[in-house]
Amino acid sequence: MSQSFIARNPSVLWFLLLLAVFTICISVLSEAAGSSVVSTSFLKTLGKTLCLCLVAVAMDVVWGYCGILSLGHFAFFGIGGYAIGMWLMYERTKDIVIASLDNNILPATPDEITQAIGSQIFGVVGSADFPMIWAFSHSLTLQLLAVVLVPGILALIFGWLAFRSRVAGVYLSILTQAMTLALALYFFQNDSGLRGNNGLSGLQNIPGLEDVSQATLSLWFFWASAVALGAGYLMFSGMISGKFGSVIRAIRDNEARVRFLGYHVESYKLFIFTVTAMVAGIAGALYYPQAGIINPAEIAPIASIYLAVWVAIGGRGRLYGAVIGAALVSLMSSWFTGGSAPNINLGFYSLQWTDWWLVLLGLAFVSVTLFSPKGIGGLFDLWPSRKGDGA
Repeated sequence: MSQSFIARNPSVLWFLLLLAVFTICISVLSEAAGSSVVSTSFLKTLGKTLCLCLVAVAMDVVWGYCGILSLGHFAFFGIGGYAIGMWLMYERTKDIVIASLDNNILPATPDEITQAIGSQIFGVVGSADFPMIWAFSHSLTLQLLAVVLVPGILALIFGWLAFRSRVAGVYLSILTQAMTLALALYFFQNDSGLRGNNGLSGLQNIPGLEDVSQATLSLWFFWASAVALGAGYLMFSGMISGKFGSVIRAIRDNEARVRFLGYHVESYKLFIFTVTAMVAGIAGALYYPQAGIINPAEIAPIASIYLAVWVAIGGRGRLYGAVIGAALVSLMSSWFTGGSAPNINLGFYSLQWTDWWLVLLGLAFVSVTLFSPKGIGGLFDLWPSRKGDGA
């Protein structure tokens, strides 16, 4: 008699239960619930951390399970943020422009309103015209579709070109990094249509919800981030637990043998690469309204390298390991770089944690690589009943 999905993967149930308990506890302790234990700023940090956990899970699937070391998945994360950010900035600016034009004796025409909106958004880069990529920025539905479709189409085209040429290993990693660098350099240009180095700002102000406090909005986004992480974790767990999961693990371990057995390896790799890119876009769309701003630096290659480091520290090839790594590094980064960690005065030298955080992160990565190749998540293998449960 075959076992159920949960019986074969008990870590999935445990993860969802822990996520639910964590979400409920933080919600009760938040300012929106009338408590001051969890501040609104820290609630936003937790919500952003959940989004980073989601993109880390996607990265673990494409790298830890399928063996594709992508150094471009954080670019998909950023594209999702830009897609929703365009609508947020357009609608917020539209409200401001309409309110200011109401004082005119004659009512403004639609063209005048559009020109005023363009001047407000693109004046910082010396333009007042809407670029073509902003054609659907007025529609929330279309921009939400762009959150998923733009990263998906970009990943599909890139993956098809790379996988059909059987580019693999370090060469594929270099190609994904080159793609990310090209996107970042393009976004940095003022004529890219995305305000260049200025990026998109004010994303924490949700149009139509001006009367809702930031404490409440932060709680809503925290809930949405938790639901997205739970749904993504469940979806990927189901994907890697069956025959499909066995095939992609086999591709990771010995691609030539899988191809010899008759499987179309390129199709499997392309599917994983595209789906994980789409999930990364969703994570980015939830992250940046909580961050309040996005700029091209978020798409720089170093961000995708950090993502790989998170997964390696948490434990590659186990979804809960990716969550542990992303959550741990994200919260520690906020603590060390946000001024919460006390500086240490050694007399001859003052240790500033904001300057040394990246050094600590690098040392952690090297230490895990040398002494615990399975990452923090590998510690769960100390329990015999946990062996073999990679979800």
